[in-house]
Amino acid sequence: MTDLIARALNRLGQQLRGRLSLPGDQRYAVATAIWAKPAGRAPRAVVHCRTAEDIQLAIRAAHECDVAVSVLGGGHDWAGRALCEGIVIDLSGMRNVTVSPVERTVRVSGGARAAEVAVKADPVGLAAVTGSVVAVGMAGLTLGGGYGPLIGRFGLALDNLLAAAVVLADGRVIVADAVHEPDLFWALRGGGGNFGVVIEMRHRLHVLPSVHSGMLIFPFSDAKAVLAGCADIAASAPDELTAQIGLVAGPASVPVVMVVPTWCGPAGQGEARLAPFAKLGTLLAGTVEACRYGAALTLFDPYLARGRPTFMETCWLPALDGGSIDLLLAAITSAASPSCAVFTHEFRGAASRVPTAQTAFGLRRDHVLIEIIAAWDECAGPGEAQRHRRWARATRDAFAGIALPGGYPNLLTAGEPDRVADSFGENATRLAAAKRRYDPDNIFSSAIPLPVGGESAGAGAAAAKERESQHA
Repeated sequence: MTDLIARALNRLGQQLRGRLSLPGDQRYAVATAIWAKPAGRAPRAVVHCRTAEDIQLAIRAAHECDVAVSVLGGGHDWAGRALCEGIVIDLSGMRNVTVSPVERTVRVSGGARAAEVAVKADPVGLAAVTGSVVAVGMAGLTLGGGYGPLIGRFGLALDNLLAAAVVLADGRVIVADAVHEPDLFWALRGGGGNFGVVIEMRHRLHVLPSVHSGMLIFPFSDAKAVLAGCADIAASAPDELTAQIGLVAGPASVPVVMVVPTWCGPAGQGEARLAPFAKLGTLLAGTVEACRYGAALTLFDPYLARGRPTFMETCWLPALDGGSIDLLLAAITSAASPSCAVFTHEFRGAASRVPTAQTAFGLRRDHVLIEIIAAWDECAGPGEAQRHRRWARATRDAFAGIALPGGYPNLLTAGEPDRVADSFGENATRLAAAKRRYDPDNIFSSAIPLPVGGESAGAGAAAAKERESQHA
């Protein structure tokens, strides 16, 4: 550590009065122990922020000593973007959630997770659009997209963002919404944390006293029939019905199929709407029932392990059909370890009806998001990282012939510039311009990758148009 950085951090520590942690501190260790065990990133310091002023001081210190800045909210990003080699702005102490039942809105501080929102919204019969699990930070989820069980009826999480208070790279605190700083508000909805630190968001809430949901587990021998049945149901399903599918390698090389259907329409229709899912194969375990929305977000909790090394790959498929089902089954039969899995997320209904130019999110057509997870135990021995990376990449490559260009930006890395550009498509140029305006020095370089120069990859864009016509 240079003298300049040491002096800047020493001064910052004096200004923050005990809210700065350095390597070796217990609080530093806790803050950097994020969901996916990080590799090769050791932050110089973690600033445990409680106010906008704390964040301003951290950004100023980073400017002074020319180090990177990253933002730690829920810490659920597999690529470890919450951590950088410079200064980490830790928002985990900023978790306030305030619900307004009359306005049907919620104010969410930058470090709040879906769990905190559900605790406040559930008792008054309201729900925010979230991801699929309670541990995910609302800010990171929303800024990058936000697939989840309510997507068909209410859209992505970012489609329900009404306003955001942001600390910019120059230290200013501004509020962006449809009227004030509209270019920033547009970019925040899909461009990730590339433009500043979101200290508070205001989200639209929806009247939803309960949902009908549950996790159904089937043997892998029934996998093809179960997946084909899910695809058939989805083909004619109303917006209020979604289903997430998981193929998990499982212990002793015995894979299983998980199906998590969710009905968010009229409560009296829930049982009948979900009954067909239980008949798709030989049910090993599970049930569906009426519950609060927050309870439905806990279904994956028993299967989520923190602190494991993890690689992820992603792609977008036009639909779940016979060809893609065969590829999914082949991937699991060749899984690198029991902790490997592939999950699907639906994108349709309300999410598909939003015009592409309305937000920075680049793919507004029906599709299926494929999430390929390669996790393993660190004590398994040398070579496991490469073996799991190869499996994840091979699985994604197997879909190349049928996949749409690009992929979910929240799951991409900076090492794939063409895929990143294709992900934002026609929004790439405007997004790059917003980055130059609000963060010209790229202080927030640890966020999700953006298109380089604002140009979409020509071949990918052409292929996208071709597949659009084929699957329209």
